[in-house]
Amino acid sequence: MRFDVMTLFPDMIRTVTESSIIGRAAKSGIIEINIHNIRDYSDNKHRKVDDTPYGGGMGMLMTVQPIVDCYKSFSKKLPVNRRVVYVSPKGSVFNHKKAMELSQYDSVVILCGHYEGIDERVKTLIVDEEISIGDFVLTGGELPASIIIDAVSRLIPGVLSDAVCYEDESIASGLLEYPQYTKPAVAEGLEVPSVLLKGNHNDITKWRREMALQETLRHRPDLLKGDILTKEDILFLESLKG
Repeated sequence: MRFDVMTLFPDMIRTVTESSIIGRAAKSGIIEINIHNIRDYSDNKHRKVDDTPYGGGMGMLMTVQPIVDCYKSFSKKLPVNRRVVYVSPKGSVFNHKKAMELSQYDSVVILCGHYEGIDERVKTLIVDEEISIGDFVLTGGELPASIIIDAVSRLIPGVLSDAVCYEDESIASGLLEYPQYTKPAVAEGLEVPSVLLKGNHNDITKWRREMALQETLRHRPDLLKGDILTKEDILFLESLKG
């Protein structure tokens, strides 16, 4: 899968995408990450990429020319099955479902805004959708872009060692993840639950499901809906409420 990021601050993207699992996936060729500095495409001799908004108001807006020319510089090389995303607080909120959706494209292009945003005509010309990572405002789109790349990349076959690594975890499974423990069996006077030490896989599976339900009820009860719950799940949840 190919990612292209259009940004004014390439090093912010590199800091995340060249490290850890995502960095290894890029080096191995499982994913491809290209970072394009929008300022390199400005036709202004001072490499200016922003201007004052028509109608007045605070701040500056990124102008059409450098963004569109940046996109044109690589867009002909992109596969047909692609999606152009602008990260913006006005967009739909990013979640696991959206990450799964984006992972089905061969190419995802992410435009990072800055200052007070971008000229609306850029959206008309090249953007397919706007995505937000939450109900708050950041100084630029680089952090959201990095989050989207990370969340989508780990869904690409080969990036993680096994599909179980992302299918059986918080949110992806529909529930929050069950508590996990490692050695030693006793740390600072706290013991690992005995069911995990006995080696009975059926009991462990049952315990993990119940703990996932309990964690979800405690922290994200809004997730406990739809067809993710079995009859046994519902009975267990009722016993907690009682």
